[in-house]
Amino acid sequence: MTRRALILIEGHPRGGLQYIQAARRLGLHPITLSVDPDWYDYIAAESIEAIRVDTDNLDALIHECSRLRATYDIAGITGALDSVYPTVGKLCRHFDLPGPNPASVARCCDKFTQRQLLAEAGLPVPAYRLAANAADVERFAAEIGLPVILKPAQGSGSRGVRLCRNVDELAEHTTYLLGGQHIWQSSPRILVEEFAQGPYYCAELVGNTVIGVGAGDCPPPHFVFREFTLPALLSDDDHERIADVSLSCLRALGLGWGPTCIEFRWTKLGPVVIEVNPRLGGPPGPQLVQLAYGVDLVTEHIKLAIGEELDLRRKHSHTAAARLLVPDRDGTLDRIDGDRLAAAVPGVAEVKWYIGPKALIVRRGDLRDWIGCVIATSPSRDRTEAILQRAVDLIAWSITPISTLGEQEEVVSHRVV
Repeated sequence: MTRRALILIEGHPRGGLQYIQAARRLGLHPITLSVDPDWYDYIAAESIEAIRVDTDNLDALIHECSRLRATYDIAGITGALDSVYPTVGKLCRHFDLPGPNPASVARCCDKFTQRQLLAEAGLPVPAYRLAANAADVERFAAEIGLPVILKPAQGSGSRGVRLCRNVDELAEHTTYLLGGQHIWQSSPRILVEEFAQGPYYCAELVGNTVIGVGAGDCPPPHFVFREFTLPALLSDDDHERIADVSLSCLRALGLGWGPTCIEFRWTKLGPVVIEVNPRLGGPPGPQLVQLAYGVDLVTEHIKLAIGEELDLRRKHSHTAAARLLVPDRDGTLDRIDGDRLAAAVPGVAEVKWYIGPKALIVRRGDLRDWIGCVIATSPSRDRTEAILQRAVDLIAWSITPISTLGEQEEVVSHRVV
């Protein structure tokens, strides 16, 4: 009997193993196609079949998938990264498999085009302009009015995103984006956006079903997340407003197949759309959904990709929360303490480090700054918050700052805040 395979285009540094495990639970043989499988440490650790191929080359991917069909029954093709998701859609269409609309996904991944389509549909978005050079940035920031947010028109994970509160910060970040430090996926295009001020919320959807709405803490200027909680503390009316705007976003962007993650700021005008991500939200979002509601978004995404019936029913209603561990300086991570004690606290679902002792820490102002994560859950919001705080209070680490100008190095101890 021919073995059924799930083709994964690239992996995910923090969520890829969940796809591997879910595929195996569904009786599938996962195969990763990647430009460099060594990017994902779980591939070697789990002895996962991986093939080195240029994942920016559609013809090369079609050739590789066609070759695999001689050995396997390819049940589905999917991926977890923004950069490959339009290609995933094209491959699914080529092989007549369920998948996202590649044109809709490509339009959505271009943040400027996404803004245009949402605005044309009358949906609430921040004021925005598209800049190609420093003069454009300066002029558009003056038109919108400081503070403004500068971000690449394509990208994910808060890479290159910064709140600029004055002309000096504006000039500094423009130089960073255009001066060769930021790696562009295409020609440099910068969004200059109004700073929508208010609490952060995120809606997780599969198809046209709103699974849940969570809240997050991502302080400026770089908006690196520190905490997520699901469900968000919202009135029924406010939850309904976010759900209604979310579904309107899908219609405006031609989405509606598969998972979508939609980010909002609740301003004095109500929910304002910050970004529509036409794929499953990254960790720890899926874990929180599973802990809060018993819905395994990764498994349901794979089931959708292989044409099986979904089960999006909530099995229970708990509160789940995650605290992301973020260092406050560069240096060498010398010591980690208390993680085992934290993991033993009743109600703690996970304590995970993304790096190990002696790792070099160089903060970049995006999600790559996360060095670890603590996740807790319980039937009560207050209880979940207490569990999470008790756990993080047990964790400490020390960083030896990078020596500069011959200064003596100093070991700095940290506790999670």
